[in-house]
Amino acid sequence: MDISLNGVSVTAAGRTLVEDVTLAASQGRFVGLLGPNGSGKSTTLRAVYQVLKPSAGAVLVDGKPLESMTARTRARAIAAVAQESHTEFDFTVSEVVAMGRLPHHGLLDRMTAGDRQWCDVALAQVGLAHLADRGVLTLSGGERQRVLIARALAQQPRILVLDEPTNHLDIRHQLEILTLVRGSGLTVLAALHDLNLAAAMCDAVHVLDHGRLVASGTPEQVLTPPLLAEVFGVHAAVVRHPATGRPQLLFDRLETQEDSHA
Repeated sequence: MDISLNGVSVTAAGRTLVEDVTLAASQGRFVGLLGPNGSGKSTTLRAVYQVLKPSAGAVLVDGKPLESMTARTRARAIAAVAQESHTEFDFTVSEVVAMGRLPHHGLLDRMTAGDRQWCDVALAQVGLAHLADRGVLTLSGGERQRVLIARALAQQPRILVLDEPTNHLDIRHQLEILTLVRGSGLTVLAALHDLNLAAAMCDAVHVLDHGRLVASGTPEQVLTPPLLAEVFGVHAAVVRHPATGRPQLLFDRLETQEDSHA
């Protein structure tokens, strides 16, 4: 299943947060959305999973406008893990993951054996089967993040939208989760702040700056020293990972005019 944004803009309180964003993620591809803080990554993704309504343009799934679909149809197509997700209630881990099954039956319907199997598989995939009966409020931030990813996987989507999915995760679990997602066969659109993880995992990347798309292509094409200096304000040297051949970035401060006169 493909997803595309066609000239999407988002306006709030008279201010344009995202302007004329056009990009696509085709079936089974892992596509990264990159940019500095405040560049519009999260806003763009919120328009994709319909928390925010675009003020212009459209989000299309297999060429069909997302807004023309019912809520249940959208939920069966797209699962999202937002950057911030809080709960005041101490649901168990298994109860939170089971919420991912709601698009597949009525709100009051009982869980079937098939539903439970999907939930068990999802928890095993993120390495949390042993915590199924724990309350989510007793978990670390990283464990909660993995629970939310398990919930999204249990939803059986065709498209996975992830907003900073590696927040709170240690490096081992960052690599495990992104490798799992990359190998899932799902179409993935993810906002990532770690450029080296993006370079290692993404088939394509799109860079936002001040709400506008400024570069698109493969990590090799996009993550160049000139772009990183202009958009992120850092000096970067690009090297090849010895095992994968993927680009990896070594960062240093970008010398400022004040530095040169010091």
